[in-house]
Amino acid sequence: MKKLYSNKWVIFSLVLPGVLVFLFAILAPICLSVYYGFTDYSGMGEAHVIGFKNYQDLFHDSAFGRSLLNSLLLAIGFICIQHPLAIIVAAVLDKLQGRAEGIFRCIYFIPNVISVAVIAYLWKFIYNPDFGLLNNLLKAFGFQGQVNWLSQQNAIWSVLLVLIWHGFGWGMLIYYTGIKNIDPVLYEAASIDGAGWWTTFFRITLPLMKPVIQVNVTMAIISALKQMETVYLLTNGGPSNSTQFAANYLYQQAFKAFKYGYGNAIGVIFIIICIAATIVLQTIFRDKKEA
Repeated sequence: MKKLYSNKWVIFSLVLPGVLVFLFAILAPICLSVYYGFTDYSGMGEAHVIGFKNYQDLFHDSAFGRSLLNSLLLAIGFICIQHPLAIIVAAVLDKLQGRAEGIFRCIYFIPNVISVAVIAYLWKFIYNPDFGLLNNLLKAFGFQGQVNWLSQQNAIWSVLLVLIWHGFGWGMLIYYTGIKNIDPVLYEAASIDGAGWWTTFFRITLPLMKPVIQVNVTMAIISALKQMETVYLLTNGGPSNSTQFAANYLYQQAFKAFKYGYGNAIGVIFIIICIAATIVLQTIFRDKKEA
């Protein structure tokens, strides 16, 4: 077997499929996006090179700026609200053991296996100002009047709540898997030394979960930038672009406004932000020994 894997042609044949997938499914589309970002292509007809005009227009596009701000707010919500809760829930589930552990793990993950369309329309009914669940709950507690949860003033916070809730299961499951991979001997030693739950959580669980946290936080930032389906079905960026996100705005410009070149310029900015965020997070999470 060692002789087989030392053969250069065998190595080449094993690596080639992955290289081809990367070239044609990832690198080639990125290169085409960069090219079309410098054109006025509408999706039909000829493409004319116009230089940096699309990028200049982006800096003066208030809707695009709003989409980046909303993506930043969502990323903060993921990192500061969703992930701390997900780590704590994962740690508690790990301590439950038995049938209860499996039942609650499934319950927390249910929103992630439901269709995005179902999720969006479910929350539309919850937010409905006339017969929605939230307004009925407020009435039950004595609040008079109707709240329009998807108005221009409230819509972004309502959408952020849905997105944070919907993605909770994935974050929790990743942290749960990371905790399960921690050697239980460490917890047993801490228990013998008299350490309580919170002490072991902060002194053992969190430090050993550092690589998992790095991956999850990176995915959260990228996910915040590429939110599209739920936003599209819930508000489609409205009202007045108050719930606009980068991916949804890209879709609107490229395929509804027929500004394909402009949409690709948005895509290039999106790629640059993702790469920059990844580099920054790698720097933040890098061990002092590696520095």
